[in-house]
This record gives sequence, structure tokens and C-alpha cells, in this order.
Amino acid sequence: MGTVHTQDGTGIFYKDWGPRDARPIVFHHGWPLSSDDWDNQMLFFLEHGYRVIAHDRRGHGRSGQSATGHDMDTYAADVTAVTDALDLRDAVHIGHSTGGGEVARYVARAKPGRVAKAVLVGAVPPVMVRSDSNPGGLPIEVFDGFRASLVANRAQFYVDVPAGPFYGFNRPGAEVSQGVIDNWWRQGMSGAANAHYHCIKAFSETDFTEDLKQIDVPVLVAHGTDDQIVPYDDSAPLSTKLLRNGRLKSYEGLPHGMLTTHPDTVNPDLLAFVEE
Repeated sequence: MGTVHTQDGTGIFYKDWGPRDARPIVFHHGWPLSSDDWDNQMLFFLEHGYRVIAHDRRGHGRSGQSATGHDMDTYAADVTAVTDALDLRDAVHIGHSTGGGEVARYVARAKPGRVAKAVLVGAVPPVMVRSDSNPGGLPIEVFDGFRASLVANRAQFYVDVPAGPFYGFNRPGAEVSQGVIDNWWRQGMSGAANAHYHCIKAFSETDFTEDLKQIDVPVLVAHGTDDQIVPYDDSAPLSTKLLRNGRLKSYEGLPHGMLTTHPDTVNPDLLAFVEE
């Protein structure tokens, strides 16, 4: 574990496990979580001999609670600060949800030799909010509701999201895990309210179309068809079409948080893609 300080002085917390000469895999978490959300995948890839790195986005987890910089350009610049400090080369970058947007923005701008492959899991690209150019997106009122709920009672909001749509625990017959709900709440409440508030705009309104078009490394786009947070039809298939070397992997009936609810299904597919 360590901390890298960015140009504006914000400390970015990161974990770095495994042999330093092994191939690095970098994990990018979703909103409003932290690198702890990748525990299962980090242990899985560590067991397979990889070097695994995950950071807490600014304002999230154990990173600095900055007043500014809660936008995708700054998030990607923060990733660059970490990868430069650790001198990571030929890395595989795996991002979930908001982290998938961060991966798209970073990989599109990464220095030559830094990135070998990327994975977008339940990711927000190309763009979430509805507009004339994105008629299948979610109306802005959905995200206004997120902001209003966060301001009104962030602690309760951070119970309602994981207990409901995030993991599909609101579906009939779902096997609900109180520990998973509590862990989501714990991660969310460790971050800064201002960062989480502004990140809603970053993940919902940022258009990653040009980023996806610029990426030339192989990209796996993995998405559950019952994703209630980032609806499947307006995300994964569209991103795959924009990528030069993209591959779509759909998971029938799986939720947004499938990395947590179904790791035994998803992890082997991630490993197979990495090792191709």
C-alpha cells in the first residue's frame, strides 16, 4: 500500500500486491466505492501469479478529499500519476461501472507501452444520460434523484442502493447478502460527500464516444443483461461497436454488481482474456 500525490497535491491511495516483475493488472472501482470492491478479483489474479494494483479514486476511500477535480479528465490524470510512479508497462486495466469510464478515458490517452489490454465491466460508456444523440439513455431526472437522495440522507441512500438494484437483491428469489450490503455502505461512507455528489455528473454525462474510437488495444466489454444501474442495451453493445478491437461478453440475467455476486462465473472469463 502507498500514496501518490498528484499535481494539485491530492493523495491517491493504492494497493500493490504480487511480484514486481509479474504482469500488472490495474483495477478501477465504481461509484461511490473504493479499491476494496476488488478484493475477490485481486486475490484471484494474485493466486494466478499476477501483480495486482488498485487505487481509491480522489474523494473515495482512503484518497484525499479534494475540493476540486471530480471529473473524468482529472480521474484519468490521477491514474497516470499512479501508473507513472509505479512505472507500469503492458498493463491490463479493468474497470467497473464509473471505473470503466475512467479506464476508457485513461487508455485512450495513455503513453505508448503502458497498456496492453482493457476490460469494461458493467461500464458507463459510451454515455448514460438521455439526449437527442443518445435517445436510449436514462433521463437526467434519474441522476437528479441520485443527487437529491445523497444530500437528503447519504447514509440511508447507501443502504438502499446495494439492498436494491446494484446487486439485483430486489429481484424475486435473489439470495441477499447482508455482508455485501454492509460492505458497500462501509466503502461509500468512507468517501467524501462532495466528491460523490460531483461524480454523479462525471459518470452520467461524460461522453466517451471519442475515447472508445481512439483505443487500439484489445478490449473485453462484459455486462449483465439485468443491470439496473447501467442498462445493457444503451451501454455494452454500443461501446463494442465503437471500439477498434472490442469483444462483447453478455451475462444473461446477471446484475450490475456481478463481480461480487457471481465471481466464479466472471473471473475465469477475465483470466482467459488476459492470458490470450
